[in-house]
Amino acid sequence: MTVIETKLAEEVAVQTRGLLFDMDGVLISSIGAVERSWKRWFAMHDVCNASKFVLPHGTRAVDIVRMLKPGWDEAQVADGLRAIEDLEIDDTDGLTTLPGAKALLEQLPPARWAIVTSATRRLLPARLAAVGLPVPERLISGDMVKRGKPDPEPYRRGAEILGLHPEECIVVEDAPSGLGAGLAAGSRVLAVLGTHNLGELANATWVVESLEGLRATTLPDGLELRFSVARD
Repeated sequence: MTVIETKLAEEVAVQTRGLLFDMDGVLISSIGAVERSWKRWFAMHDVCNASKFVLPHGTRAVDIVRMLKPGWDEAQVADGLRAIEDLEIDDTDGLTTLPGAKALLEQLPPARWAIVTSATRRLLPARLAAVGLPVPERLISGDMVKRGKPDPEPYRRGAEILGLHPEECIVVEDAPSGLGAGLAAGSRVLAVLGTHNLGELANATWVVESLEGLRATTLPDGLELRFSVARD
C-alpha cells in the first residue's frame, strides 16, 4: 500500500495496513489498580525506599521485579511475577475503557489489528474482560517476547502476526517506552495523551487527545484513519 497522508484543516487522514495497540493507557485506564497492586507487592517483599520508586509505565512486570530485586534468582523472579499478576487480576476497582476505544475497535476488521502489551498472558484477558472489551484474535503479551519495550521486538512480532512489515503498521501508544519501541521497529506512532504529556510524547508521528473521534474506514488493502492532532 502507498502511504498517503493529507491534512484537512484540523484533521489528518492517513492510510495503513494494520494497527498495533498498546493496552493499558490506550484502550484501558488501569493506573489506579496498577499503583495499588505494586504498593501491596512492595510491602509483601520489603522493597527499600518504595515510597520514592516511580513505576516505569509501559515496562513489563518481570523487568520491574528484576529492577527491584537484582539479587533474586529466576525462580524467585517467577514467584514475584506471579504475585504481582495475582494482585493486578484481583484489583479491578476503577478499571474503565478509555474514550473512543470500544467504538474504534468495533470499526476494525479482526485481521487488521492486534494488541501488543507489556501485560502478561494471564493479565491481558482478565483486564479486557473486566471492562467488556474483546480479546483480539492476534496479540503479543509481555511474556511472549525475550525483550520488552522499549526494545522493538514486541512491535516487530505484532506486525508479523498480522502478516505485515512494521513499516506497514501504525502503533498506538501512550508511554515513551512504547513509543520508542514502535519507532525503533520502523512503524509510525500515534500517541494518546493521558499517562504522559505532549512534551514527553513529542517524538511520536502524531499525538491525539484521545481515541474519541478517531474514525476508521476499511479499504481493499488496509485502513484509512482520520483524526485531529493535539496542539500545544
